[in-house]
Amino acid sequence: MTPPVLKVENLVVDFPLRRGNFRPLRGVSFEIAAGEVLGVVGESGAGKSMTGAAVIQLIEPPGRITGGAVYLSGTRIDNLPEAEMATLRGKRIGLVTQDPLTSLNPLFTIGDQLVETIRQHMDLTAEKARERAISLLTEAGIPDAAGRIDAYPHQFSGGMRQRVVIALAIAAEPELVIADEPTSALDVSVQAQIIQVLKDLCARRGTAIMLITHDMGVIAQIADRVMVMNQGEVVETGPVGQIIRNPQADYTQKLIASIPTIRRGVVTQAAVVARPETHVQVENLVCDFNAGGGLIARMLGKSPSVFRAVNDVSFSIPKGKTYGLVGESGSGKSTCARMIAGLIRPTAGRVLVGGKDVWADREGAEQRRRNVQMIFQDPYASLNPRWRVKDIIAEPLKALGLASGGSEVTDRVAGLLREVRLDPSAMEKFPHEFSGGQRQRIAIARALSSQPAFIVCDEPTSALDVSVQAQVLDLMARLQEEYGLTYLLISHNLAVIRQMALDVGVLHRGVLVESGPVDQIFDNPQADYTKMLLDAVPDLAAVA
Repeated sequence: MTPPVLKVENLVVDFPLRRGNFRPLRGVSFEIAAGEVLGVVGESGAGKSMTGAAVIQLIEPPGRITGGAVYLSGTRIDNLPEAEMATLRGKRIGLVTQDPLTSLNPLFTIGDQLVETIRQHMDLTAEKARERAISLLTEAGIPDAAGRIDAYPHQFSGGMRQRVVIALAIAAEPELVIADEPTSALDVSVQAQIIQVLKDLCARRGTAIMLITHDMGVIAQIADRVMVMNQGEVVETGPVGQIIRNPQADYTQKLIASIPTIRRGVVTQAAVVARPETHVQVENLVCDFNAGGGLIARMLGKSPSVFRAVNDVSFSIPKGKTYGLVGESGSGKSTCARMIAGLIRPTAGRVLVGGKDVWADREGAEQRRRNVQMIFQDPYASLNPRWRVKDIIAEPLKALGLASGGSEVTDRVAGLLREVRLDPSAMEKFPHEFSGGQRQRIAIARALSSQPAFIVCDEPTSALDVSVQAQVLDLMARLQEEYGLTYLLISHNLAVIRQMALDVGVLHRGVLVESGPVDQIFDNPQADYTKMLLDAVPDLAAVA
């Protein structure tokens, strides 16, 4: 009988601490056969990523495996010396991490990193390795792979960086791929491409995939079986259709019930009353970037190459309402957000908040600092790793003079942490002590701390599991109702946009191809691009 590609038996991981022992994994057991996809779901902190890290032996010290065993194709690997384990990583076990920025070296081109990985594990010449690198980038959905292979990581959008990481993971065609949130930063159309890449990998090479995700739509599309985790334990395991249709555990039922759906069409009563006055007005916004040339080209009199990231975008947001902005990675969504938030100066056009141009003069800039906040897409890069959480959240309070004394600041920070479902004791910890979803909640608490009138939300729920996502969206809706907050919500999750937004705009290559009421756009799209985005949304009903 052929052994499974991966077999985990009663896995236990401990972190010995000064004040006791923390056990993130408590007797986890599962198997993955050749050509099978096991989806691992659960809330942030459930132990999903820790399980993947334990399999590949990349647990951060002082953590260590203290019980159980891990087998790869019948051979025990959890007790191998580090030198032997290092030869397995990349060649027999591929890894796609949650954060592409931590996986790519910013000092080397994408091509250099891919060629190095390929040649380390495969007997190929530099020329053949480069050809394979281009093929892998194309397979992962990078347009003009031959032209972009010599680009650096910072020259790619977040979604495109994730595609590069996936190309790195499958470069040596490993037996097992551990994919930790591989589609969390991707729009729905590219997500569909990546799912197809992983499916083809299973079919062509018999690769086993451990897919760690909070997106049950992705699980429904690709997984053969689902393992539900909570607090370091396996709650329920079974075929994907069975788990979605008829979950047995209360925790699984809660997870399934939390999933937003694009077909639900939830519209609050506030969305159908008369439109209030406009609070944010974006007029003919343009953003150009210098795409090359440099100093030498200018000295030689050559005209610099210009890339237009945003081209004549206009829309308005009524006071106290939400405008959703959707589109593929690289469509210009985040660039628009940064211009509106005051982080990138527009090449042309105006941004009016409360009737004042935020780029016009010092008064506009001062108003922007007080009344406009931003929740960034990447909670790893947006939180200072050397500050405690209380200092991160309190910074706007102190800078804007919103709290007078230390005790008042502490009370405000504790209240904000409770609102985003974190224990107030978390204020004494550093960002690295939290999971990805928990870090995003800290970022949301920081944005709320200055009590802004307008919040630019750039993928605020992309790193959150479905139950916490539902809580955060409910929190945002409640705060909007209580304080009259205005949101610009950027997301690749169209179900979230439908649930939250009054109006929606669709961006494609920097151009706003369609804009209007969310129900009208989603139920009767006019642009072909909008239709393509909607068709690519994962559908749980197809399985359930």
